[in-house]
Amino acid sequence: MNGAGRGLILCADDYALHPLVDEAVLRLAEAGRLSATSCMTTAPGWRAAAPRLLPLRARLQLGLHFNLTESHGGACEARALGPLLAAAYLRRLAPARVQDAWRAQLDAFEDAIGAPPDYVDGHQHVHQLPGVRAAMLAELRRRYGAQNLPWVRSTAPAGALWRDPKAGVIALLGGWTTTRRLRRAGLAMNQGFGGVYGFDAPSPEAYGAHMRAWLAQMGEGGLIMCHPASAEVEGDAIGRQRPVEFAYLMSDAFAQDLRQLGCRVLQKRLK
Repeated sequence: MNGAGRGLILCADDYALHPLVDEAVLRLAEAGRLSATSCMTTAPGWRAAAPRLLPLRARLQLGLHFNLTESHGGACEARALGPLLAAAYLRRLAPARVQDAWRAQLDAFEDAIGAPPDYVDGHQHVHQLPGVRAAMLAELRRRYGAQNLPWVRSTAPAGALWRDPKAGVIALLGGWTTTRRLRRAGLAMNQGFGGVYGFDAPSPEAYGAHMRAWLAQMGEGGLIMCHPASAEVEGDAIGRQRPVEFAYLMSDAFAQDLRQLGCRVLQKRLK
């Protein structure tokens, strides 16, 4: 969906989490409805799902969706978000173990894709937590040097979106601080963030109302996250919401909303 208007990054999170998520991401990308997808390299299905992304690399940015909270049924070491937040803010995370997790997940990405990620972010935004963000910067610099660093997702809300309680909490739990530190470190990042809501939109039309509010606040280079799947993902905390998002994003209503609000979905690299 290139053309006139403010260029925005629409990013589908959780690629490789489930085949229904993968199907939705691929269909949206082929339709020109996505800019990027964030990949869960800890998921058991990652190695099988990764090759399907390769034909789309010219127009779809591929990122690492760093994971510390999703166990995938025991496929990786993880802890619930609450205890992780407590450990991070009490400075009880073991730096070596966190950096090992970054190293292993980046290795898995590169092994499957054959190249570094275009960007990195975090499942449940864990990349912005104290201790985790320091390990991220250290590992990125170790691997890629100063000249070839991936860009990093900022969760600092665009415009007035910080007034949404959930968006404000995410920003307070590292979004604003991490954005300032990334800027000082010279790393590229998106310019504003949206897509935060309670995963409670009962219909594509209701989700569209959220999208219009996000689009209205976005400037050039802003990022909106989404979590689509082609059908309900059983056992997933937001499994019922995923097909609602997918239906709207594939619809003519989404294309019309973009035009009316002067926006377009970017399909080129941020770097």
